[in-house]
Amino acid sequence: MDPLFLNLGIPQQSPAVVSSTPPGASQVNGLPQESKLATYISNRQSLPVSQQQQNPSLNKSLAALSLDGVGSRKVSVPSVGNIAEFVPGAGGAGLAHSSSTPSFHSLSGIGSPNLSTSNSLGFSSMTRSSPAASVASPQRPGSPQGSPARGRRSPRVAAGEEPNNTSGVPTYHENVGGTTYFFTAQDQQSFAAATAAPSPAPFSAPPPALVFPPYHILPSTPSHIHHLRSSNNPPHFFMGDDLRHDILERHAMTMAHIDPETIPDIPQEVDMYHELVPLEPQHAVNKSTIFGYATSVYKATNVKTGLHFCLYRIHGYRLSNVKVTQLVDLWKKLQHSSVTQLREVFTTKAFNDNSIVFVYDYHAGAETLTARHFNSPAALTANGWEGLVNSASVTTGTGAVDSSQRGIHKVMHHNSGNNTGLLSEPILWTYIIQLTGALRAIHTQGLACRTLDPSKIILTDGKTRIRINCCGIIDVLNFDPNASNPLANMPQYQQEDLMNLGKLMIALACNSVMAVQRDNISTAMELINRSYSRDLSLLVVCLLTSQRVKTINDVMPMIGARFYTALETITQKVDVYEIELAKEVHNGRLFRLLTKLNTIADRPE
Repeated sequence: MDPLFLNLGIPQQSPAVVSSTPPGASQVNGLPQESKLATYISNRQSLPVSQQQQNPSLNKSLAALSLDGVGSRKVSVPSVGNIAEFVPGAGGAGLAHSSSTPSFHSLSGIGSPNLSTSNSLGFSSMTRSSPAASVASPQRPGSPQGSPARGRRSPRVAAGEEPNNTSGVPTYHENVGGTTYFFTAQDQQSFAAATAAPSPAPFSAPPPALVFPPYHILPSTPSHIHHLRSSNNPPHFFMGDDLRHDILERHAMTMAHIDPETIPDIPQEVDMYHELVPLEPQHAVNKSTIFGYATSVYKATNVKTGLHFCLYRIHGYRLSNVKVTQLVDLWKKLQHSSVTQLREVFTTKAFNDNSIVFVYDYHAGAETLTARHFNSPAALTANGWEGLVNSASVTTGTGAVDSSQRGIHKVMHHNSGNNTGLLSEPILWTYIIQLTGALRAIHTQGLACRTLDPSKIILTDGKTRIRINCCGIIDVLNFDPNASNPLANMPQYQQEDLMNLGKLMIALACNSVMAVQRDNISTAMELINRSYSRDLSLLVVCLLTSQRVKTINDVMPMIGARFYTALETITQKVDVYEIELAKEVHNGRLFRLLTKLNTIADRPE
């Protein structure tokens, strides 16, 4: 079989058809048979239009791509020398593309079309043209750069040709250097889109390069923190003196220990804890009015982890039933920022008796609300309470309360015993928000606090940060092993929590524990109405009312927008602490650098 037909994938024609081809068509003017031009010319000679129409598949598709019109007109093949300029076409009619010949659609970015119809390529059948145009008529993208301006071209129809354009798409053609190029408006748009430089998108310029300093330096104080700084000119490159003093004091108290010989009654090790340090005076161990047992508090260090914990010891208690561990597990799972978390409960005989020890988180430097607000002798006696009520009475000539005098009392300095000033209302609301948040977390777990007492609430930062301590101790001490459900009485205990919260607020607002006595409640409420806002007095009344069952969620709306005030205070404090921490961020690096330099400087030669 002739290699020409093998290359083109076209069945070999009959001898009668081949005989009509002019002799020497396989080698035109001495061109090699394997050249593309000779293959193209031989293909055009060997495949007349009448034979192409007989092929139902491939010939039909190739005939649709032919530049010749429908008819039996004989095509004369010119010699190569008569062709003024030959530009290899991307897709000639009847030419099978090889792997080395790019197609027009690969150049213009259009996907491979379906060769079943001519319309699938995006252009219609071309009009009849000259033989030279049939031989070398590449598509529009193959036109040379020196062709006439494309914008001045207009559709032209040759004289005497029949309108074969069935799709209605206008056909364009131009002659450049003796070569006629045929194209449509769609081809021109595709070529313009493929060759035109893309216009830059708006704001697509690359961002300017940032130049970072090749050294470490502490920037100035941020503007949102600068106005919060005090006017005593604190250091700029180091942590503030007040914060540094507080941290160092806590570190010192955490690492403090005692001489074992001075207090021989304290064992060296209790269970998994050692280095016990008493946190309360040991000369007088009094019976707790809340728990009904003598208690002691110690700071201890865990043997395995090295962490510090607070051991709350109940003297002379023997655990009779292990079912109480169910309640202990519930308390151990409770985590809240305003509750000192219970870590472990165990019994021991290391103190020469049967004791039960509750292990809580240790907060260095913490003090109770009793020690902070009720350590004044005047606040603990009846005469002091009466003097406080008489001195806080502010009335007008008509006996009505002067609204301009409400809520103006400043924070009292509790170190002075003769000062009878009241606690400021913002501090009271700060306490209320923290305590109600803790109660909400406890009640949600189906538990009850039962330790809302000034002696069991601690301040951990020396200002207004409080936590409820000793949670779960009463549940263990008063556990009933015969009860089928140990949580059956929790709703009643939760109502008592709300009542105790109201009494605590009265004691703090009146600056005296005498105010919570039954005989002094009415006088205390009158003092609160005169000295504080109506919202605070309504909150206290709601907590003390026992006519209906209420929940901690009923208290939340009474706090109102003061939640936002507390949140603002906390966020400002976080920002200040972050800036203070940033001042010390390079200390570790500088220390390591100095250590390395000293090691090199002291190295022997």
